[in-house]
Amino acid sequence: MDILLVDGDLMVAGPDSHAWTGSAARGTQYAGIRFAPGAAPGFLGVPARELLNERVPLADLWSPTRSRQLLDRIRSSPDPAVALDVEVANLVDEPPDRLISYVLRNVRGGLLRGSAGVSKLAGTIGLSERQLHRRCLDAFGYGPKMLDRVLWMNVALDHARTGLALADVATLTGYADQAHFTRDVKALTGLPPKTLLG
Repeated sequence: MDILLVDGDLMVAGPDSHAWTGSAARGTQYAGIRFAPGAAPGFLGVPARELLNERVPLADLWSPTRSRQLLDRIRSSPDPAVALDVEVANLVDEPPDRLISYVLRNVRGGLLRGSAGVSKLAGTIGLSERQLHRRCLDAFGYGPKMLDRVLWMNVALDHARTGLALADVATLTGYADQAHFTRDVKALTGLPPKTLLG
């Protein structure tokens, strides 16, 4: 999830479950902050599920006074992009949810690979699969399997950015083959890996 400064206005980009493309007039200026997975809902005060596939003004989520004060501080800075970074960092005061941090660590560690992954993860934290799914929807905007798919793709793309051949990336990161990797990247981003990385 992101907070975007778009031509001097603050927007929130919620989590995406599919490729999202937008358009803007030539010369539109952007700056943004990308939150770590699960961190934005605490900062925004809104469960991620409510922002799934949405782009909304920050003023729609916060009180008019609070959002205007933040925007005024950013706009008055000589470098609004840097001010956005500093202001958001200064406002983040909530420690991460320990359960969500645990889920994220285990998903990144590959626990969900295989048919019993969600059940196993839920069991390790004393939740039913349904409870785990609800907690993930609030924190990430989607369930643990989709979270795994997005994080898995990001790791693979990081390897591809080093110049490694896509077939080797697929093998290294556990995709069945390059075609599987390509299909997944295209489904999640709307672009094939070569175009996305180009």
